[in-house]
Amino acid sequence: MIQFRRSDGRERIRSAESVLALGFLAVILAGTVLLALPVAAVSGRSVGLFDSLFTATSAVCVTGLVAVDTGTTFSPFGQVVLMILIQVGGLGFMAFATTIMMMLGHRISLKGRMLIRESMNCASLSDLVALTRLYLLLALGIELIGAGLLAIRFIPAYGLPRGLWMALFHAVSAFCNAGFDLFGGFSSLTAFAHDPLVLLTVALLIVLGGLGFSVILEALRNRQGFRGLTLHARIVLMLTPILLIAGTAFYLLAERKGVGALAALDAGDRLLNAFFQSVTMRTAGFNSIDLSRMKDGSKLFSGILMMIGASPASTGGGMKTTTVAVFALLMLSVVKGESEVNIARRRLSGDVARRALAVVALFLAMLVVGALAISLIEDGRFSLADVFFETSSALGTVGVSSIGTPNLRPASRAVLLPMMFLGRIGPLTLAIALSRRQGIARKLSKYPEEKIMIG
Repeated sequence: MIQFRRSDGRERIRSAESVLALGFLAVILAGTVLLALPVAAVSGRSVGLFDSLFTATSAVCVTGLVAVDTGTTFSPFGQVVLMILIQVGGLGFMAFATTIMMMLGHRISLKGRMLIRESMNCASLSDLVALTRLYLLLALGIELIGAGLLAIRFIPAYGLPRGLWMALFHAVSAFCNAGFDLFGGFSSLTAFAHDPLVLLTVALLIVLGGLGFSVILEALRNRQGFRGLTLHARIVLMLTPILLIAGTAFYLLAERKGVGALAALDAGDRLLNAFFQSVTMRTAGFNSIDLSRMKDGSKLFSGILMMIGASPASTGGGMKTTTVAVFALLMLSVVKGESEVNIARRRLSGDVARRALAVVALFLAMLVVGALAISLIEDGRFSLADVFFETSSALGTVGVSSIGTPNLRPASRAVLLPMMFLGRIGPLTLAIALSRRQGIARKLSKYPEEKIMIG
């Protein structure tokens, strides 16, 4: 908890969660102003305040839903602003603020260290500044390697200056799980459906960004094999390939025949694109196939992948893999009649189980409310499967769309705005940030216990 002293001498409590939420909001507002400038548009005329706000929110929340075509609407200045917003939103504004303060020679206060700990999901306050520096260097290194691989294809296609910029922008967008592209025509990566180099490079960047810094660093430092990793890292590294394989198998099965989105591809390209969609549906927002041709079953399955999302302290959103794992283990313990949640000869605390349950419940509640609101606003213009797909994409900070977000009415896009924000910072984080009882001592007394019937 962080304390701030008021001018009247009294102290008020402000949680790290509230500071982080306000920080993201401040970056969004700054990005909105910059993207609304005439210089940010190719036409030399402002794209408008609402579209700028929607784009800035989508970029900072690394979602990828767009109200205008990014590649043909924004000028080089606007594209640079977008990439910075994506980078700050993906890696965390606290990491960048800390780096700037260190470059200016400022000492990082205890309050700042607490904020860094919260944003990076660390357990200790020790060596946070060094970890932040390492975090940024590792992220930038991965992005530059990805940009180098993409440049092999983009430089011959666009020339040296433009090709390098395209490679860098899309490497940053992929590692930060943002899904923004500059190819124009809302085409994303559909022109590269037959190119393993581009799709596999982007997929690898997405997966690395979605693992979380702590997991990547632990895997690099570990010398004792899989059993030498922490329980958190083991859960992340087990669930990630399981979800990727399950997603690939489902898309191959569901979309290979008839009017399916993979039906027109040969066997090799079908496998490649099924795998890519399994990767990108988790939080990234790129697509290499025409999503409007996806069957309703695939849209429902995609929505589930979007809700699961990436892993904690990563560049992705969603409920997070570990949250879903703990929720599943909690349900299993209830079915087995066990009073504790156990995994791999370890017992999880009751607080962890309650938080997982709260996150899942809040996400599902927001998904239902958002989908119902958009259904009422659109009044039958789109199927419920498409509305569910769009809502899941916003809340899971994914950024894919089967109907085209610009085709939605402005009121529907207004519903998506807070969903993107909540999906990035986490509904439980916002709930804690808004709680007026933060910092108040726990009650020493307890109410009498009484049972109610469940199920």
